[in-house]
Amino acid sequence: MSRLPKHGLTHAILNTLGSEIVSGVYSAAHPFPIEAQQCTRFHASRSVMREAIKMLTAKGLLASKPKYGTWVTPEDQWNLLDPDVLRWLLERDLPIDILVEFTEIRMAIEPLAARLAIARATPEQKQALRDAVAAMEAAEKGLGDPLQTDIDLHIAVLNASNNRFLIQHRDLVQTALTFSIRLANRMKSVPIADVAEHRKIVDGICNGDEALACGAIQHLLDTAMEFILKAKEAGVPRDVRHSEPLNAA
Repeated sequence: MSRLPKHGLTHAILNTLGSEIVSGVYSAAHPFPIEAQQCTRFHASRSVMREAIKMLTAKGLLASKPKYGTWVTPEDQWNLLDPDVLRWLLERDLPIDILVEFTEIRMAIEPLAARLAIARATPEQKQALRDAVAAMEAAEKGLGDPLQTDIDLHIAVLNASNNRFLIQHRDLVQTALTFSIRLANRMKSVPIADVAEHRKIVDGICNGDEALACGAIQHLLDTAMEFILKAKEAGVPRDVRHSEPLNAA
């Protein structure tokens, strides 16, 4: 491997190794190299390498024990809410089972976020919601990125809840939406986001209509889950990394 720049070397090692672990380069079948090998590979000191390993361990990707060395942990031990882990997931094929679980989490938090937003959203946050749905409507006409505007609206709902724990799920929502789109592209049958349903979410929150807002967001999530389960039954190829982003629920 070519020599990495000294500035940010620890972060560069973290990013490279994290991506490799999540993509399956290292596993029980392909053990994690010993420290000396990694130091040689990255032209790094032991202290820099140990710091990167410590950071990967904190994310749940690695474990170590005296006399046993360092190894990659099972996937169910990874911190899937960590922004770096989610970003590395975007670089690999995502098993549909995980996408189902992502969507289940969205079903738990997004209707709640909408209900809380009705009671707590500030005037500025309500305007951000209106701007987000206007951007979606423009994107539908070719004046913007459909996927990004969709993501922005859902994140605006989380922000408007003013619940710090719900807001922390922004990266998960973005990852779930992105993979839903890539999966849809693999199936060549894209469930285009119903902008009118997103408008109902915004109108419901801004006008204090819980039934309208929560009903619309639940409808979008039910539609997304139905599509994902159909894809699972159809045995769609797991590698969804290289599809172009389109619109989704």
